[in-house]
Order: sequence, then C-alpha cells, then structure tokens
Amino acid sequence: MAIASAFFADPRRRNLATLLAIAFLSFVFAWFALGQQAAEMAPHTTPEPFFPGLAAHAQEITRIHIVSRDGAFDVKLDPQKGFVLPDRNNYPASFEQLRNTIVGLAALITIEPKTSRADWLHFVGLDPPQTGGSGIQISLYNDKGEKLADIITGKAVDIGDPNGGAGLFVRRPTETQTWLVHSAFVPKANEADWMDKSVLDIERARIQEVDVQPQTGPSYSVRRDRQDVSDFDIVNMPKGRELAYPGSPDGIASAIANFTFDDAKPADGFDFSNPTHVVTRTFDGLNVATDVIKVGADYWLTISAEAAPGKPAAEKEARAIDARASGWAYKLPQFKGQLFMTTFESLLKPLQATPKK
Repeated sequence: MAIASAFFADPRRRNLATLLAIAFLSFVFAWFALGQQAAEMAPHTTPEPFFPGLAAHAQEITRIHIVSRDGAFDVKLDPQKGFVLPDRNNYPASFEQLRNTIVGLAALITIEPKTSRADWLHFVGLDPPQTGGSGIQISLYNDKGEKLADIITGKAVDIGDPNGGAGLFVRRPTETQTWLVHSAFVPKANEADWMDKSVLDIERARIQEVDVQPQTGPSYSVRRDRQDVSDFDIVNMPKGRELAYPGSPDGIASAIANFTFDDAKPADGFDFSNPTHVVTRTFDGLNVATDVIKVGADYWLTISAEAAPGKPAAEKEARAIDARASGWAYKLPQFKGQLFMTTFESLLKPLQATPKK
C-alpha cells in the first residue's frame, strides 16, 4: 500500500481515482443503454462488466505488462518517479495512455459471446501474440505480483454507438471463448505510444526569433517583430541576396512548434560536441536551446530552457521544461530533424555565376 500511496501523492495520478469514478458512472449509463438495446433485440446474454470490481482495485495497480507479436514490455510504478518504462531507461510513461488503458479496461461491457473455436481465433484477431498472433495481451498486477486483470484484445468493429464507443473482440488468455464487448479505448501495443510526450508545447504564434549556429556554414537569425506578421525575415540579409522563395525562413523558425519525438535515450550516450545549435525565443520571454545531431539516418536533439529577465511565467515554464528534458536525447521525426538542420544558403537563391571575360 506504500507504493499505492506514492502513486496518489502525484496530483495527476490522484486524478486517476476521480477518472475511474467517472468511468464507473459512464459504465453504468452504458450498461443501462446496452441493456435496453439488448432487451429490444432479444439478446443471448445480459450485458455485464468484463472485469467486475476492477475499478475498485485500480489504485493497487503497479505494473502493466503488454505483449504483441512485436514483443513485450512493462509499464511499472516507481515510488519516486511514478510510472516508467523500464526498457526505455525508466523514461516517464504517458499518464494519458495509462489512464485510457486502466479506465478503458474497467469500463468494458459484454455485448454477446462469440466463437469458442481455437481455430477461428485469428478471424477476430485473438490468436495468441506469444506465437506471432495478432492479439494484444494486457495484464495488470499489484505490488504483490497478483494479477488484477488479464485480457487479449483483437479486432474492433462498428456497433453504431452514438457516443463513439466501439465493439471490441476480446477473450481471457486461459480461454478460447471470445466476446464482443463495448469499449471506449484503443489498446496500444507500441511502446513508443506509452512514452510521455509532454516535454514542451510552444505554438508557432509565440515565436519571435530563432538563432541558428549550424554544424557547418555561417550562423544566422530569422525574426518577425509582431505576432500578427505571418512570415519571418532573415536578420541582416546579405547585400545582393534574395530569399529562395517567400517564407523560406518559416521552416526553421517554427521547427520547435508542435514538438514530438519517436524515441528517447539518455543524452550521455551521444556525442553532442559538434551539434547544430538552435535557440528559439518567444514574444513572452521563453528561450529554448536545442542541440541537434545526425546519427546514421536519425536526428537526435537535446533541450534546455531559460527565461528573459523579469518574466516569471516564462521562468516557471522553463523550469518545467528542464525538469522533463534534462538528461534526455530525443529522436526526431525525419522532417523535423531536417528543419532543425536548415543551413543559411538553403534559405537563399543561389548566387549567379560571374560571367567570364
């Protein structure tokens, strides 16, 4: 129970109890609606929770084990750090994904039984993932190693739910009996989907200036003086040069906007001694410094932040960014990596060759 207490010491995780209560109420309404619908259609079975009582034990969950044909991984509760991904160097797990999964499993409602033939499991996506099947197995454990829930999920189907719920084929791993259940969540078997992606959130509208020091070539800056101006200009445009096209600086200017990543690893495992250094400055005083390198075909980035003097809101935001990003290198999507690596010459029209005399 000490681990459970540590879990709920985090306000975000305390919210999970509230969310589970809301999920239970939603479950009650959905159960009632399904019961009414089933009564009208002369059902084979009465709708009921697939995991009776799971919501009441959600605060005891300390490990989620997920298996798919692509492999297996754990999401585990660390008393000091919260839920982490052990196979990703204890990178923080996504609270949203954690919530969606636990609440989603607690709110599953049976609609009707389906096939129990083992040789038909693949038709509904429920063949065992351990042997290469397309099912996704999700197991929930408490700190004693006791299994609180265990399920294999398969294909989703449209059941005409006006509230957005779907039909989901499921079964218990120890049984071949399959069920169609009402589900409000989509199982995620990709470990990257479980990583906390909330490192920073900077909208393009906030960005005022970006200073770039490439690995090779001259340093440069792009800037706009007002937020209602759409395009950025090159600061100190060289005499006789022109932009490659209108708005060519906008790519590097907004590279940090809508930040996301594909993977994260400890930064000390990379050589950042010669990066492309990019500093993004916002109108409200936040300065975000990023170092970007290319390793093989992949782009990796580190992040740090600080605030301009006299900007307490920006200072608070900078501290939050550093708390999340310090010590980590983030693998960028290819298009983002290319934006951060933008060279000065690529923003300009090529120089005209001087005619020979």
